[in-house]
Amino acid sequence: MNRTLGVCYYPEHWPEAQWADDAARMAKLGLSHVRIGEFAWSRLEPKRGAYDFDWLRRAIDTLHAAGLKVVLGTPTATPPKWLVDEMPDMLPVGADGAVRKFGSRRHYDFSHDGYLEECKRITLTLAKAFGEHPGVTVWQTDNEYDCHNTTLSYSPAARVGFQAWLQQKYQSPDSLNRAWGNVFWSMEITEFGEIELPNLTVTEANPAHVMDFRRYASDMVVRFNKAQADIIRAHSPGRDVIHNFMGRTLAFDHFAVGADLDISSWDSYPLGFLEDRSDQGDAWKQQFARAGDPDFQAFHHDLYRATSKGRWWVMEQQPGPVNWAPHNPAPRDGMVRLWSWEAFAHGAETVSYFRWRQAPFAQEQMHAGLLAPDSIEAEGFFEAAQVAKELASLETELEANPGRADVAIVFDYASAWAWEIQPQGREFDYFRLVFDFYRSLRKLGLSVDFVPASAPELEGYPLVLIPGLFTWTPGMVDAIRTYDGQVLIGPRSGSKTDDFAIPESLPPALPANILGVRIARVETLRADTPVQLTKGGTFQFWREFLETGQGTETILTAEDGVPALVKQGNVHYLGGWPDQDLLKDILLRLTNEAGLTTKELNDGVRLRRHGKHVFAFNYSAASFDLALLGWAGTPLLGKLVLEPSGVSVVPLPDAGY
Repeated sequence: MNRTLGVCYYPEHWPEAQWADDAARMAKLGLSHVRIGEFAWSRLEPKRGAYDFDWLRRAIDTLHAAGLKVVLGTPTATPPKWLVDEMPDMLPVGADGAVRKFGSRRHYDFSHDGYLEECKRITLTLAKAFGEHPGVTVWQTDNEYDCHNTTLSYSPAARVGFQAWLQQKYQSPDSLNRAWGNVFWSMEITEFGEIELPNLTVTEANPAHVMDFRRYASDMVVRFNKAQADIIRAHSPGRDVIHNFMGRTLAFDHFAVGADLDISSWDSYPLGFLEDRSDQGDAWKQQFARAGDPDFQAFHHDLYRATSKGRWWVMEQQPGPVNWAPHNPAPRDGMVRLWSWEAFAHGAETVSYFRWRQAPFAQEQMHAGLLAPDSIEAEGFFEAAQVAKELASLETELEANPGRADVAIVFDYASAWAWEIQPQGREFDYFRLVFDFYRSLRKLGLSVDFVPASAPELEGYPLVLIPGLFTWTPGMVDAIRTYDGQVLIGPRSGSKTDDFAIPESLPPALPANILGVRIARVETLRADTPVQLTKGGTFQFWREFLETGQGTETILTAEDGVPALVKQGNVHYLGGWPDQDLLKDILLRLTNEAGLTTKELNDGVRLRRHGKHVFAFNYSAASFDLALLGWAGTPLLGKLVLEPSGVSVVPLPDAGY
């Protein structure tokens, strides 16, 4: 695999006389790919049918002449004003019933059939015009699905579409009434046209109703993306189709969207995400304010690698301060380089920086680029140049992909929707639960893969974790039954049916020959009222009262005598949300049983196995000597003493890993 660097560029923002110089500087820097066009609909079609593609063709020709490969975006994230005026009902509607107006971006409703047809039209026209251009090697569909919370719309178009979706699923109102339990509170309907959207109700809507609406909304994103991907493939053969996902964005099923992509990508903004999307407290945010959370980027690298069967990019890598977080510090020296190398360690094909030149106007003028607005090189420029040189020197030394990781985590977007709909406790959040497990594995020096609950492939992993799974998907129980490694099932797994009801046999609803456990009741806990376990550690936020059957061994117990961790064969069940120390102890027990070697790391140092090499990264502000882990010899990259923001690559045999 040829690892490359790229950049996001907006030729329509700059004088055409500047394009050739920009392209030459990009190539000299060591960039290979340039993404353009994803926000340019008003310039591509100023009026209906009045296409102006000449400027785009000249831009592509200019970049191609400099030896650069173009990633061409469909412009559907920013429909122009004339189109909104033609069909004002294409605008999305918030949960508060207010129309979300024109004036920024993503002002469209995935459910609107008319807008979908317009997107297909502009995509088809672009694909016919540029589909075989030698400079266009990749197509990006739209931009950042669900950015600004735009998956869910409560519009008339969504209501009509949802009703049709439900009719196809349930066939009859009686079937829907039974599935949703509509006898409760006299919610029964007699025809599908009576169904409203689950917003603006006096109190909470029926969770089964909301869950189906979330499924419907996700299907609309899949439909929207597939429509564009199919057109591009028909008219631009041999080119890859990609989309750029976002951090901690769970409103649609990324595995389902990824099934129609050649490559998944995501937009990595470590400092913005630490401020904007972290559950950690102020002390943690202060510690890593200029580095980013040591596990957040890695989590998404591993997750999005799984959504498209291994092929993935970073489409937008933060190069300096951003403009959208509560606070926007500058990265510590060396962190742009570290973030880039960390992506490659997790198997990225390309890391693309956002953006080439900082814009001096409009909403993102405070967002740094590789160049300042006056075209002088910014700090990120020099770190990107260093990565380009290092890539060139190491390309033949590194394997094409990371290979199978030590541990697999089952991830499920429907579970995220379910526990948002019915959290039961304020702190219960699916992402946060899974991320706690992921972070604990990383602090033990382990590498992680994600697998979808819809198609679990568990064989080959010594250890598999299944935290918080909403319901057992078809095939998941069979996968556990035939799997011979160690399994840890986390709290709240299997606690609902697919129709959002408590299973008749009570959770976790597994066959007795797999796990003879019955959860009689649950409780949610204030942060200041944890449940203490007899051997140390606590349950926080969530706790279950387990009743065990014959053949089930109790490993850990709460101080009130209730089983906390039980085991039957190779299957373990954890009846609560463990604190960090307890989770570490449990994982050490399981990794030992699984035959995995662990290395206990501090808060800021992380490892990632990649083929026959191990990458080491230092997010902390203090140096760390890798010799403390038993490493010796000369690294391929970096030194054994990791300085702050340091990166080292050590051959696996020397690592004693």
